[in-house]
Amino acid sequence: TSPHLPAPKNVEVYSYNFQSLLRWSPVLVENGSVLYTAHYRTGFQGAWSGLGCTQTPLTCCWLPPELRRRRWTILLRVRAQLGTLASAWAHCPPFVAETNTTLGPPRVNNVSASSDSLLFSVSPPFTPEPGDFLQYLVSYWENTTRATEKKLSESKTLFQIGNLKESTLYCFSIQVQLEIYSGHLLEGQPSAPKCHRTALS
Repeated sequence: TSPHLPAPKNVEVYSYNFQSLLRWSPVLVENGSVLYTAHYRTGFQGAWSGLGCTQTPLTCCWLPPELRRRRWTILLRVRAQLGTLASAWAHCPPFVAETNTTLGPPRVNNVSASSDSLLFSVSPPFTPEPGDFLQYLVSYWENTTRATEKKLSESKTLFQIGNLKESTLYCFSIQVQLEIYSGHLLEGQPSAPKCHRTALS
């Protein structure tokens, strides 16, 4: 019987704000150190190319900048090597950044409070590409209750939450929405609630 080296398991792409990492579970062997090699090909390309991770002891590999095209379908595979032994290739499901990435929360900048409003600006969690349509969904509520949560949706980055009571603590959370090619909205994670008291008039 020929010695057999198992293929890596749990091969997946972890993608956050369009920065994408191929990762897998380590192959455990009695002795010796296992090295890994990863390849990719795009949906319209027949041949596999090296991903920049060849015979590495690491169990992850960043996708290089030339693969940061959001709408490309990218196929990825990885195999284990131990001395002269090589495992079968393990494949991960086809990856498309635009539908498979997780968008983080936007950054909230300098909040200023008046007696009846809160004013603040936001920065997107990733660098927008030309032609991106981004909008922000703001949820806000009086600190005593979340039952009367209200929402505003805007495509600008400067917000005013108005018609508030004076000298009252209000909280808000914000998430980004990116319109993708299919016309759907890719929703980001909501920011941690920020609470500010309106001024006394």
